[in-house]
Amino acid sequence: MRALLFCSVLWLVLPAAAADRIAGRDFATRSEVIAPHAMAATSHPLATQIALDVMKAGGSAVDAAIAANAALGLMEPTGNGIGGDLFAIVWDPKTKKLHGYNGSGRSPKSLTLEYFQQQGITDIPPHGPLPVSVPGTVDGWFALHGRFGKLPMPQVLAPSIGYAREGHPVHQTIAYYWGLSVPRLSKWPGFREQFTIDGRAPRVGELWKNPNLANTLQKIADGGRDAFYKGDIARTIDAYFKANGGFLSYEDLASHQGEWVEPVSTGYRGYDVWELPPNGQGIAALQMLNVLEGYDFSKIAFGSAEHLHLLVEAKKLAFADRARWYADPAFQPAPVEKLVSKPYAAERRKLISRDKVLREVQPGTPKELQEGDTIYLTTADKDGMMVSLIQSNYRGMGSGMSPPGLGFILQDRGEMFVLQPGHPNSLAPGKRPFQTIIPAFITKDGKPFASFGVMGGAMQPQGHVQIVMNLVDFGMNLQEAGDAPRLQHDGSTEPTGQNTMMSDGGVVQLESGFPYETVRGLMSLGHHVEWALGPYGGYQAIRRDPDTGVYYGASESRKDGQAAGY
Repeated sequence: MRALLFCSVLWLVLPAAAADRIAGRDFATRSEVIAPHAMAATSHPLATQIALDVMKAGGSAVDAAIAANAALGLMEPTGNGIGGDLFAIVWDPKTKKLHGYNGSGRSPKSLTLEYFQQQGITDIPPHGPLPVSVPGTVDGWFALHGRFGKLPMPQVLAPSIGYAREGHPVHQTIAYYWGLSVPRLSKWPGFREQFTIDGRAPRVGELWKNPNLANTLQKIADGGRDAFYKGDIARTIDAYFKANGGFLSYEDLASHQGEWVEPVSTGYRGYDVWELPPNGQGIAALQMLNVLEGYDFSKIAFGSAEHLHLLVEAKKLAFADRARWYADPAFQPAPVEKLVSKPYAAERRKLISRDKVLREVQPGTPKELQEGDTIYLTTADKDGMMVSLIQSNYRGMGSGMSPPGLGFILQDRGEMFVLQPGHPNSLAPGKRPFQTIIPAFITKDGKPFASFGVMGGAMQPQGHVQIVMNLVDFGMNLQEAGDAPRLQHDGSTEPTGQNTMMSDGGVVQLESGFPYETVRGLMSLGHHVEWALGPYGGYQAIRRDPDTGVYYGASESRKDGQAAGY
Protein backbone atom coordinates (compact mmCIF):
# COMPACT_ATOMS: atom_id res chain seq x y z
CA MET A 1 0.00 0.00 0.00
CA ARG A 2 2.87 2.35 0.81
CA ALA A 3 4.29 1.81 -2.73
CA LEU A 4 0.91 2.57 -4.27
CA LEU A 5 0.55 5.78 -2.28
CA PHE A 6 4.06 6.86 -3.27
CA CYS A 7 3.30 6.26 -6.93
CA SER A 8 0.05 8.20 -6.65
CA VAL A 9 1.78 11.20 -5.08
CA LEU A 10 4.52 11.02 -7.72
CA TRP A 11 2.04 11.59 -10.52
CA LEU A 12 0.74 14.69 -8.78
CA VAL A 13 4.16 16.36 -8.61
CA LEU A 14 5.62 15.43 -11.98
CA PRO A 15 6.22 18.46 -14.24
CA ALA A 16 4.18 19.14 -17.35
CA ALA A 17 5.65 18.97 -20.82
CA ALA A 18 8.50 21.41 -21.33
CA ALA A 19 7.33 22.90 -24.63
CA ASP A 20 4.09 24.03 -26.24
CA ARG A 21 3.40 22.71 -29.73
CA ILE A 22 1.35 24.81 -32.13
CA ALA A 23 0.05 21.78 -34.07
CA GLY A 24 -0.63 18.14 -33.31
CA ARG A 25 -0.73 16.37 -29.96
CA ASP A 26 0.94 18.15 -27.07
CA PHE A 27 2.97 15.09 -26.06
CA ALA A 28 4.72 14.77 -29.43
CA THR A 29 8.39 15.75 -29.34
CA ARG A 30 8.39 16.94 -32.96
CA SER A 31 6.55 16.65 -36.27
CA GLU A 32 6.85 13.67 -38.57
CA VAL A 33 9.76 13.72 -41.02
CA ILE A 34 8.46 13.72 -44.62
CA ALA A 35 10.52 13.01 -47.74
CA PRO A 36 9.77 12.07 -51.38
CA HIS A 37 12.45 9.52 -52.25
CA ALA A 38 13.78 7.57 -49.26
CA MET A 39 13.62 7.39 -45.48
CA ALA A 40 15.60 5.85 -42.63
CA ALA A 41 14.77 5.72 -38.93
CA THR A 42 17.29 4.28 -36.47
CA SER A 43 18.24 4.72 -32.83
CA HIS A 44 21.41 6.69 -33.70
CA PRO A 45 21.63 9.80 -35.94
CA LEU A 46 24.91 8.73 -37.56
CA ALA A 47 23.45 5.32 -38.45
CA THR A 48 20.47 7.06 -40.03
CA GLN A 49 22.79 9.24 -42.11
CA ILE A 50 24.77 6.18 -43.22
CA ALA A 51 21.57 4.50 -44.37
CA LEU A 52 20.60 7.56 -46.41
CA ASP A 53 24.07 7.83 -47.94
CA VAL A 54 23.88 4.20 -49.05
CA MET A 55 20.52 4.75 -50.73
CA LYS A 56 21.73 7.98 -52.38
CA ALA A 57 24.60 5.93 -53.82
CA GLY A 58 22.13 3.56 -55.48
CA GLY A 59 21.74 1.03 -52.70
CA SER A 60 18.47 -0.66 -51.84
CA ALA A 61 16.62 -0.35 -48.56
CA VAL A 62 18.18 -3.69 -47.60
CA ASP A 63 21.68 -2.37 -48.29
CA ALA A 64 20.83 0.64 -46.15
CA ALA A 65 19.46 -1.52 -43.32
CA ILE A 66 22.61 -3.66 -43.26
CA ALA A 67 24.84 -0.57 -43.29
CA ALA A 68 22.86 0.99 -40.44
CA ASN A 69 22.88 -2.24 -38.44
CA ALA A 70 26.66 -2.52 -38.79
CA ALA A 71 27.00 1.08 -37.61
CA LEU A 72 24.73 0.49 -34.62
CA GLY A 73 26.83 -2.50 -33.57
CA LEU A 74 29.73 -0.09 -33.29
CA MET A 75 27.92 3.00 -32.00
CA GLU A 76 25.29 1.37 -29.77
CA PRO A 77 26.94 -1.82 -28.45
CA THR A 78 24.63 -1.51 -25.44
CA GLY A 79 21.89 -3.08 -27.55
CA ASN A 80 23.30 -5.01 -30.47
CA GLY A 81 26.26 -6.17 -32.50
CA ILE A 82 27.47 -8.96 -34.76
CA GLY A 83 27.59 -11.27 -31.75
CA GLY A 84 23.78 -11.31 -31.67
CA ASP A 85 20.72 -12.38 -33.68
CA LEU A 86 18.60 -10.68 -36.34
CA PHE A 87 15.02 -10.79 -37.64
CA ALA A 88 13.61 -8.86 -40.60
CA ILE A 89 10.49 -8.28 -42.68
CA VAL A 90 11.01 -6.90 -46.20
CA TRP A 91 8.37 -5.45 -48.52
CA ASP A 92 9.47 -6.24 -52.06
CA PRO A 93 7.81 -3.90 -54.59
CA LYS A 94 8.59 -6.32 -57.45
CA THR A 95 6.69 -9.28 -56.01
CA LYS A 96 4.34 -7.04 -54.01
CA LYS A 97 4.65 -9.23 -50.95
CA LEU A 98 6.36 -9.43 -47.57
CA HIS A 99 9.34 -11.69 -46.96
CA GLY A 100 10.35 -12.74 -43.45
CA TYR A 101 13.78 -13.78 -42.21
CA ASN A 102 14.58 -15.58 -38.96
CA GLY A 103 18.27 -15.08 -38.22
CA SER A 104 18.36 -16.62 -34.75
CA GLY A 105 21.22 -18.91 -33.75
CA ARG A 106 21.11 -22.27 -32.03
CA SER A 107 22.53 -23.61 -28.79
CA PRO A 108 25.94 -25.33 -28.86
CA LYS A 109 25.61 -28.95 -29.92
CA SER A 110 27.77 -30.14 -27.03
CA LEU A 111 25.75 -28.36 -24.31
CA THR A 112 23.11 -30.59 -22.73
CA LEU A 113 20.62 -30.59 -19.88
CA GLU A 114 22.71 -33.26 -18.22
CA TYR A 115 25.66 -30.87 -17.93
CA PHE A 116 23.60 -28.39 -15.92
CA GLN A 117 22.14 -31.17 -13.77
CA GLN A 118 25.60 -32.51 -13.01
CA GLN A 119 26.78 -29.03 -12.04
CA GLY A 120 23.74 -28.40 -9.85
CA ILE A 121 22.71 -25.39 -11.97
CA THR A 122 18.94 -24.82 -12.03
CA ASP A 123 18.84 -21.65 -14.16
CA ILE A 124 21.13 -20.62 -17.02
CA PRO A 125 23.17 -17.63 -15.80
CA PRO A 126 22.73 -14.26 -17.55
CA HIS A 127 26.42 -13.69 -18.32
CA GLY A 128 29.58 -15.63 -19.03
CA PRO A 129 30.08 -18.59 -21.39
CA LEU A 130 26.99 -20.69 -20.62
CA PRO A 131 24.19 -18.53 -22.13
CA VAL A 132 26.02 -17.99 -25.44
CA SER A 133 24.31 -19.28 -28.59
CA VAL A 134 25.45 -19.02 -32.21
CA PRO A 135 25.27 -15.40 -33.46
CA GLY A 136 23.01 -15.20 -36.51
CA THR A 137 23.39 -11.57 -37.57
CA VAL A 138 26.16 -11.82 -40.17
CA ASP A 139 24.47 -14.76 -41.87
CA GLY A 140 21.25 -12.71 -41.88
CA TRP A 141 23.03 -9.79 -43.56
CA PHE A 142 24.22 -11.95 -46.42
CA ALA A 143 20.90 -13.77 -46.82
CA LEU A 144 19.07 -10.43 -47.10
CA HIS A 145 21.78 -8.96 -49.33
CA GLY A 146 21.81 -11.99 -51.62
CA ARG A 147 18.12 -11.57 -52.37
CA PHE A 148 17.61 -7.80 -52.22
CA GLY A 149 21.00 -6.07 -52.22
CA LYS A 150 22.36 -3.85 -55.00
CA LEU A 151 25.70 -2.51 -53.80
CA PRO A 152 28.71 -4.75 -53.09
CA MET A 153 29.09 -5.62 -49.42
CA PRO A 154 32.47 -3.83 -49.05
CA GLN A 155 30.72 -0.59 -50.01
CA VAL A 156 27.85 -1.30 -47.61
CA LEU A 157 30.17 -1.90 -44.64
CA ALA A 158 32.73 0.79 -45.48
CA PRO A 159 31.10 3.61 -43.42
CA SER A 160 31.09 1.53 -40.23
CA ILE A 161 34.67 0.42 -40.82
CA GLY A 162 35.68 4.06 -41.19
CA TYR A 163 33.91 5.15 -38.00
CA ALA A 164 35.40 2.18 -36.12
CA ARG A 165 38.92 3.28 -37.08
CA GLU A 166 38.50 7.06 -36.81
CA GLY A 167 36.07 7.18 -33.91
CA HIS A 168 32.65 8.67 -33.21
CA PRO A 169 31.25 10.65 -30.25
CA VAL A 170 29.12 8.65 -27.81
CA HIS A 171 25.50 9.77 -27.34
CA GLN A 172 23.73 10.36 -24.03
CA THR A 173 21.41 7.37 -23.64
CA ILE A 174 24.06 4.98 -24.93
CA ALA A 175 26.62 6.36 -22.47
CA TYR A 176 24.12 5.82 -19.64
CA TYR A 177 23.54 2.14 -20.45
CA TRP A 178 27.23 1.56 -21.16
CA GLY A 179 28.02 2.84 -17.69
CA LEU A 180 25.60 0.32 -16.18
CA SER A 181 27.15 -2.57 -18.10
CA VAL A 182 30.82 -2.03 -17.31
CA PRO A 183 30.65 -3.08 -13.61
CA ARG A 184 28.65 -6.20 -14.52
CA LEU A 185 30.69 -7.40 -17.48
CA SER A 186 34.28 -6.35 -16.84
CA LYS A 187 35.17 -9.65 -15.19
CA TRP A 188 34.65 -11.60 -18.42
CA PRO A 189 37.74 -12.10 -20.58
CA GLY A 190 38.23 -9.51 -23.30
CA PHE A 191 35.48 -7.11 -22.25
CA ARG A 192 37.52 -4.61 -20.26
CA GLU A 193 40.27 -4.56 -22.87
CA GLN A 194 37.89 -3.92 -25.78
CA PHE A 195 34.89 -2.06 -24.33
CA THR A 196 36.22 0.37 -21.75
CA ILE A 197 38.55 3.35 -21.59
CA ASP A 198 40.96 2.58 -18.76
CA GLY A 199 38.31 0.43 -17.09
CA ARG A 200 35.39 2.86 -17.41
CA ALA A 201 32.62 3.46 -19.93
CA PRO A 202 33.08 6.27 -22.46
CA ARG A 203 31.44 9.54 -21.46
CA VAL A 204 28.90 11.58 -23.41
CA GLY A 205 30.61 13.18 -26.39
CA GLU A 206 33.83 11.23 -25.90
CA LEU A 207 35.35 9.78 -29.05
CA TRP A 208 35.06 5.98 -29.21
CA LYS A 209 37.16 3.85 -31.53
CA ASN A 210 37.04 0.10 -32.06
CA PRO A 211 39.89 -0.91 -34.41
CA ASN A 212 39.35 -4.59 -33.64
CA LEU A 213 35.77 -4.39 -34.92
CA ALA A 214 37.02 -2.47 -37.97
CA ASN A 215 39.34 -5.38 -38.79
CA THR A 216 36.55 -7.92 -38.25
CA LEU A 217 34.12 -6.03 -40.48
CA GLN A 218 36.81 -5.70 -43.16
CA LYS A 219 37.31 -9.47 -43.13
CA ILE A 220 33.56 -9.96 -43.49
CA ALA A 221 33.36 -7.40 -46.30
CA ASP A 222 36.20 -9.08 -48.20
CA GLY A 223 35.46 -12.73 -47.43
CA GLY A 224 31.68 -12.87 -47.09
CA ARG A 225 29.68 -14.76 -44.47
CA ASP A 226 32.15 -17.67 -44.45
CA ALA A 227 34.87 -15.33 -43.19
CA PHE A 228 32.80 -15.13 -40.01
CA TYR A 229 31.45 -18.67 -39.71
CA LYS A 230 34.26 -20.75 -41.24
CA GLY A 231 37.42 -18.62 -41.20
CA ASP A 232 39.82 -17.13 -38.67
CA ILE A 233 37.02 -15.37 -36.79
CA ALA A 234 35.30 -18.70 -36.09
CA ARG A 235 38.59 -20.29 -35.07
CA THR A 236 39.30 -17.43 -32.66
CA ILE A 237 35.84 -17.82 -31.10
CA ASP A 238 36.34 -21.60 -30.80
CA ALA A 239 39.70 -21.23 -29.04
CA TYR A 240 38.36 -18.51 -26.74
CA PHE A 241 35.49 -20.66 -25.47
CA LYS A 242 37.66 -23.71 -25.04
CA ALA A 243 40.00 -21.62 -22.89
CA ASN A 244 37.19 -20.11 -20.81
CA GLY A 245 34.90 -23.02 -19.96
CA GLY A 246 32.42 -22.51 -22.78
CA PHE A 247 30.76 -24.76 -25.34
CA LEU A 248 30.36 -22.66 -28.50
CA SER A 249 32.56 -24.30 -31.12
CA TYR A 250 33.84 -23.93 -34.66
CA GLU A 251 31.44 -26.69 -35.71
CA ASP A 252 28.47 -24.78 -34.25
CA LEU A 253 29.41 -21.70 -36.24
CA ALA A 254 30.23 -23.53 -39.47
CA SER A 255 26.89 -25.36 -39.51
CA HIS A 256 24.72 -22.30 -38.79
CA GLN A 257 22.02 -21.29 -41.26
CA GLY A 258 19.14 -18.85 -40.80
CA GLU A 259 15.87 -19.28 -42.68
CA TRP A 260 13.30 -17.44 -44.73
CA VAL A 261 9.86 -17.68 -43.11
CA GLU A 262 6.34 -16.63 -44.03
CA PRO A 263 5.09 -13.66 -41.98
CA VAL A 264 1.83 -14.16 -40.08
CA SER A 265 -0.97 -11.59 -40.07
CA THR A 266 -4.29 -10.63 -38.60
CA GLY A 267 -6.76 -7.98 -39.68
CA TYR A 268 -7.44 -5.04 -37.38
CA ARG A 269 -10.22 -2.65 -38.44
CA GLY A 270 -9.25 -2.74 -42.12
CA TYR A 271 -5.48 -2.95 -41.65
CA ASP A 272 -3.36 -6.10 -41.79
CA VAL A 273 -0.70 -6.34 -39.07
CA TRP A 274 2.22 -8.67 -39.79
CA GLU A 275 4.64 -10.46 -37.45
CA LEU A 276 7.02 -13.42 -37.71
CA PRO A 277 6.09 -16.85 -36.32
CA PRO A 278 7.78 -18.50 -33.30
CA ASN A 279 10.46 -18.98 -32.00
CA GLY A 280 9.78 -15.25 -31.60
CA GLN A 281 6.94 -13.63 -29.67
CA GLY A 282 5.44 -11.59 -32.51
CA ILE A 283 2.12 -13.42 -32.71
CA ALA A 284 1.39 -12.29 -29.13
CA ALA A 285 0.74 -8.84 -30.62
CA LEU A 286 -1.67 -10.37 -33.12
CA GLN A 287 -3.49 -12.29 -30.37
CA MET A 288 -3.85 -9.10 -28.33
CA LEU A 289 -5.19 -7.14 -31.29
CA ASN A 290 -7.74 -9.87 -32.05
CA VAL A 291 -9.06 -9.64 -28.50
CA LEU A 292 -9.11 -5.81 -28.48
CA GLU A 293 -10.90 -5.63 -31.83
CA GLY A 294 -14.03 -6.72 -29.99
CA TYR A 295 -14.25 -3.36 -28.19
CA ASP A 296 -15.35 -0.03 -29.69
CA PHE A 297 -12.47 2.34 -29.00
CA SER A 298 -14.20 5.18 -30.79
CA LYS A 299 -16.12 5.44 -27.51
CA ILE A 300 -13.14 4.83 -25.22
CA ALA A 301 -10.67 7.69 -24.72
CA PHE A 302 -6.94 7.25 -25.19
CA GLY A 303 -5.18 6.98 -21.85
CA SER A 304 -8.36 6.32 -19.90
CA ALA A 305 -8.53 3.64 -17.25
CA GLU A 306 -10.89 1.64 -19.48
CA HIS A 307 -8.46 1.76 -22.42
CA LEU A 308 -5.50 0.61 -20.34
CA HIS A 309 -7.49 -1.99 -18.39
CA LEU A 310 -8.62 -3.73 -21.58
CA LEU A 311 -5.10 -3.55 -22.99
CA VAL A 312 -3.60 -5.15 -19.87
CA GLU A 313 -6.20 -7.92 -19.72
CA ALA A 314 -5.71 -8.78 -23.41
CA LYS A 315 -1.96 -8.91 -22.77
CA LYS A 316 -2.43 -11.38 -19.90
CA LEU A 317 -4.41 -13.71 -22.17
CA ALA A 318 -1.85 -13.60 -24.99
CA PHE A 319 1.12 -14.02 -22.68
CA ALA A 320 -0.38 -17.12 -21.07
CA ASP A 321 -0.36 -18.70 -24.54
CA ARG A 322 3.11 -17.27 -25.16
CA ALA A 323 4.43 -19.16 -22.13
CA ARG A 324 2.82 -22.42 -23.29
CA TRP A 325 3.27 -22.45 -27.06
CA TYR A 326 6.11 -20.19 -28.24
CA ALA A 327 9.38 -22.07 -28.84
CA ASP A 328 11.57 -23.39 -31.65
CA PRO A 329 9.01 -24.93 -34.05
CA ALA A 330 11.53 -27.61 -35.06
CA PHE A 331 11.19 -28.97 -31.51
CA GLN A 332 7.76 -27.66 -30.41
CA PRO A 333 5.36 -26.77 -33.25
CA ALA A 334 2.80 -24.18 -32.19
CA PRO A 335 -0.79 -24.06 -33.53
CA VAL A 336 -0.13 -20.59 -34.96
CA GLU A 337 -3.14 -20.47 -37.28
CA LYS A 338 -5.50 -21.25 -34.43
CA LEU A 339 -3.81 -18.95 -31.93
CA VAL A 340 -4.24 -15.93 -34.24
CA SER A 341 -7.77 -16.81 -35.36
CA LYS A 342 -10.77 -14.58 -34.67
CA PRO A 343 -12.96 -17.38 -33.17
CA TYR A 344 -10.22 -18.24 -30.67
CA ALA A 345 -9.92 -14.55 -29.71
CA ALA A 346 -13.68 -14.35 -29.19
CA GLU A 347 -13.53 -17.28 -26.76
CA ARG A 348 -10.61 -15.77 -24.85
CA ARG A 349 -12.29 -12.35 -24.73
CA LYS A 350 -15.08 -13.82 -22.62
CA LEU A 351 -12.58 -14.12 -19.75
CA ILE A 352 -12.20 -10.33 -19.50
CA SER A 353 -14.33 -8.34 -17.10
CA ARG A 354 -14.67 -4.57 -17.43
CA ASP A 355 -14.82 -4.06 -13.65
CA LYS A 356 -12.16 -6.34 -12.19
CA VAL A 357 -8.74 -7.74 -13.04
CA LEU A 358 -7.64 -11.22 -14.03
CA ARG A 359 -5.45 -12.54 -11.22
CA GLU A 360 -4.61 -15.85 -12.87
CA VAL A 361 -4.68 -16.86 -16.53
CA GLN A 362 -4.33 -20.35 -17.93
CA PRO A 363 -3.16 -20.85 -21.53
CA GLY A 364 -5.90 -21.50 -24.02
CA THR A 365 -6.49 -24.78 -25.80
CA PRO A 366 -6.95 -23.94 -29.48
CA LYS A 367 -9.02 -26.55 -31.29
CA GLU A 368 -7.17 -29.08 -33.42
CA LEU A 369 -4.12 -29.06 -31.77
CA GLN A 370 12.47 -9.63 -20.21
CA GLU A 371 16.05 -6.38 -19.09
CA GLY A 372 16.78 -7.24 -22.64
CA ASP A 373 17.91 -4.38 -24.83
CA THR A 374 17.82 -4.20 -28.58
CA ILE A 375 17.99 -1.93 -31.60
CA TYR A 376 15.25 -1.53 -34.17
CA LEU A 377 15.64 0.22 -37.51
CA THR A 378 13.61 0.70 -40.64
CA THR A 379 14.53 1.90 -44.13
CA ALA A 380 12.65 2.64 -47.35
CA ASP A 381 14.04 3.37 -50.82
CA LYS A 382 13.02 5.16 -54.02
CA ASP A 383 11.67 1.94 -55.56
CA GLY A 384 9.24 1.31 -52.71
CA MET A 385 11.20 -1.38 -50.87
CA MET A 386 10.73 -1.17 -47.10
CA VAL A 387 12.68 -3.01 -44.41
CA SER A 388 11.68 -3.68 -40.81
CA LEU A 389 14.74 -5.02 -38.97
CA ILE A 390 15.51 -5.79 -35.34
CA GLN A 391 18.78 -6.98 -33.86
CA SER A 392 19.99 -7.70 -30.35
CA ASN A 393 22.61 -9.14 -28.05
CA TYR A 394 19.98 -9.62 -25.31
CA ARG A 395 20.56 -8.12 -21.84
CA GLY A 396 22.09 -4.98 -23.27
CA MET A 397 25.72 -5.72 -24.09
CA GLY A 398 25.18 -9.48 -24.02
CA SER A 399 27.15 -12.15 -22.21
CA GLY A 400 30.29 -10.11 -21.65
CA MET A 401 32.29 -12.74 -23.55
CA SER A 402 34.51 -10.78 -25.94
CA PRO A 403 36.95 -12.90 -27.99
CA PRO A 404 40.38 -11.29 -28.26
CA GLY A 405 41.01 -9.01 -31.22
CA LEU A 406 37.48 -9.23 -32.67
CA GLY A 407 35.82 -6.14 -31.19
CA PHE A 408 32.39 -7.58 -30.42
CA ILE A 409 30.54 -9.31 -27.58
CA LEU A 410 28.69 -12.61 -27.91
CA GLN A 411 24.99 -12.63 -27.08
CA ASP A 412 23.48 -14.32 -24.02
CA ARG A 413 20.24 -15.35 -25.69
CA GLY A 414 20.67 -18.91 -24.42
CA GLU A 415 19.59 -17.67 -21.01
CA MET A 416 16.05 -17.89 -22.38
CA PHE A 417 16.16 -21.71 -22.32
CA VAL A 418 14.51 -23.64 -19.50
CA LEU A 419 16.43 -26.35 -17.63
CA GLN A 420 13.33 -28.47 -17.24
CA PRO A 421 12.81 -31.68 -19.25
CA GLY A 422 9.64 -31.66 -21.31
CA HIS A 423 9.14 -27.90 -21.25
CA PRO A 424 8.47 -26.42 -24.75
CA ASN A 425 11.50 -24.17 -24.36
CA SER A 426 13.73 -26.73 -22.68
CA LEU A 427 17.41 -26.63 -23.62
CA ALA A 428 18.50 -29.11 -26.26
CA PRO A 429 21.64 -29.24 -28.43
CA GLY A 430 21.25 -27.26 -31.64
CA LYS A 431 17.95 -25.69 -30.59
CA ARG A 432 16.88 -22.07 -31.02
CA PRO A 433 15.83 -20.36 -27.77
CA PHE A 434 12.63 -18.39 -27.34
CA GLN A 435 13.24 -14.94 -28.84
CA THR A 436 11.87 -11.59 -27.72
CA ILE A 437 13.01 -9.49 -30.70
CA ILE A 438 10.28 -8.93 -33.29
CA PRO A 439 9.96 -6.65 -36.34
CA ALA A 440 6.49 -5.58 -37.47
CA PHE A 441 4.74 -4.34 -40.59
CA ILE A 442 1.28 -3.02 -41.51
CA THR A 443 -0.37 -3.27 -44.91
CA LYS A 444 -3.70 -1.90 -46.11
CA ASP A 445 -5.55 -3.12 -49.18
CA GLY A 446 -2.51 -5.18 -50.17
CA LYS A 447 -0.17 -2.16 -50.14
CA PRO A 448 2.56 -1.25 -47.64
CA PHE A 449 1.33 1.12 -44.94
CA ALA A 450 4.02 1.16 -42.23
CA SER A 451 7.13 -0.65 -41.07
CA PHE A 452 7.73 -0.24 -37.34
CA GLY A 453 9.10 -1.78 -34.19
CA VAL A 454 9.31 -1.21 -30.44
CA MET A 455 12.45 -2.66 -28.86
CA GLY A 456 12.69 -3.92 -25.28
CA GLY A 457 12.12 -7.53 -24.14
CA ALA A 458 8.55 -8.43 -23.20
CA MET A 459 7.56 -4.83 -23.89
CA GLN A 460 7.78 -5.46 -27.62
CA PRO A 461 4.41 -7.07 -28.41
CA GLN A 462 2.76 -4.75 -25.89
CA GLY A 463 4.41 -1.82 -27.65
CA HIS A 464 3.38 -3.07 -31.08
CA VAL A 465 -0.25 -3.21 -30.00
CA GLN A 466 -0.12 0.29 -28.52
CA ILE A 467 1.38 1.70 -31.73
CA VAL A 468 -1.30 0.04 -33.88
CA MET A 469 -4.07 1.29 -31.59
CA ASN A 470 -2.59 4.80 -31.54
CA LEU A 471 -2.55 4.89 -35.35
CA VAL A 472 -5.85 3.12 -36.06
CA ASP A 473 -8.09 3.71 -33.03
CA PHE A 474 -6.88 7.09 -31.82
CA GLY A 475 -5.96 8.78 -35.10
CA MET A 476 -2.40 9.73 -34.21
CA ASN A 477 0.26 10.41 -36.78
CA LEU A 478 3.44 8.33 -36.92
CA GLN A 479 5.45 10.55 -34.54
CA GLU A 480 2.61 10.98 -32.06
CA ALA A 481 2.01 7.22 -32.00
CA GLY A 482 5.53 6.70 -30.68
CA ASP A 483 5.73 9.68 -28.34
CA ALA A 484 2.40 8.94 -26.64
CA PRO A 485 2.84 7.67 -23.08
CA ARG A 486 3.07 3.89 -22.81
CA LEU A 487 2.05 1.15 -20.48
CA GLN A 488 3.92 -2.03 -19.66
CA HIS A 489 2.39 -4.94 -17.78
CA ASP A 490 4.84 -7.14 -15.91
CA GLY A 491 4.30 -10.40 -14.09
CA SER A 492 2.76 -12.78 -16.64
CA THR A 493 3.95 -16.36 -16.71
CA GLU A 494 7.10 -16.51 -18.85
CA PRO A 495 8.12 -19.06 -21.52
CA THR A 496 11.57 -19.18 -19.91
CA GLY A 497 10.55 -20.73 -16.61
CA GLN A 498 12.11 -17.85 -14.67
CA ASN A 499 9.06 -17.16 -12.54
CA THR A 500 6.01 -19.05 -11.36
CA MET A 501 2.51 -18.86 -12.77
CA MET A 502 0.93 -15.42 -12.42
CA SER A 503 -1.38 -15.46 -9.41
CA ASP A 504 -1.70 -11.81 -8.35
CA GLY A 505 -2.56 -10.06 -11.61
CA GLY A 506 0.95 -8.70 -12.06
CA VAL A 507 2.01 -5.05 -12.08
CA VAL A 508 0.96 -2.19 -14.37
CA GLN A 509 3.82 0.24 -15.04
CA LEU A 510 2.85 3.62 -16.49
CA GLU A 511 4.78 6.51 -17.93
CA SER A 512 4.22 9.93 -16.42
CA GLY A 513 2.11 11.20 -19.32
CA PHE A 514 -1.03 9.46 -18.08
CA PRO A 515 -3.28 11.59 -15.84
CA TYR A 516 -3.84 10.79 -12.19
CA GLU A 517 -7.49 9.98 -12.94
CA THR A 518 -6.26 7.03 -14.99
CA VAL A 519 -4.01 5.83 -12.18
CA ARG A 520 -6.85 6.09 -9.70
CA GLY A 521 -9.24 4.31 -12.06
CA LEU A 522 -6.86 1.40 -12.58
CA MET A 523 -6.33 1.07 -8.84
CA SER A 524 -10.08 1.01 -8.25
CA LEU A 525 -10.34 -1.95 -10.64
CA GLY A 526 -7.74 -3.82 -8.62
CA HIS A 527 -4.59 -3.21 -10.66
CA HIS A 528 -1.27 -2.82 -8.87
CA VAL A 529 0.22 0.34 -10.41
CA GLU A 530 3.88 1.28 -10.20
CA TRP A 531 6.32 3.85 -11.48
CA ALA A 532 9.23 2.35 -13.43
CA LEU A 533 12.29 3.91 -15.04
CA GLY A 534 12.87 3.06 -18.69
CA PRO A 535 11.14 -0.26 -19.53
CA TYR A 536 8.91 1.22 -22.23
CA GLY A 537 11.02 0.40 -25.27
CA GLY A 538 12.26 2.46 -28.19
CA TYR A 539 10.35 3.05 -31.42
CA GLN A 540 11.16 3.78 -35.06
CA ALA A 541 8.73 3.79 -37.97
CA ILE A 542 8.22 4.66 -41.62
CA ARG A 543 4.84 5.12 -43.33
CA ARG A 544 4.27 5.25 -47.07
CA ASP A 545 1.49 7.25 -48.68
CA PRO A 546 -0.09 4.79 -51.15
CA ASP A 547 -1.15 7.52 -53.56
CA THR A 548 1.95 9.73 -53.74
CA GLY A 549 4.68 7.36 -52.56
CA VAL A 550 5.83 10.00 -50.06
CA TYR A 551 7.46 8.61 -46.90
CA TYR A 552 6.78 9.70 -43.33
CA GLY A 553 9.38 8.88 -40.67
CA ALA A 554 9.37 8.87 -36.87
CA SER A 555 11.92 8.31 -34.14
CA GLU A 556 10.95 8.88 -30.54
CA SER A 557 12.58 10.73 -27.67
CA ARG A 558 13.25 7.68 -25.48
CA LYS A 559 16.36 6.89 -27.52
CA ASP A 560 19.12 8.89 -29.18
CA GLY A 561 17.75 8.24 -32.64
CA GLN A 562 16.69 10.13 -35.72
CA ALA A 563 14.37 9.77 -38.68
CA ALA A 564 15.56 11.46 -41.86
CA GLY A 565 14.96 11.28 -45.59
CA TYR A 566 15.66 12.91 -48.91
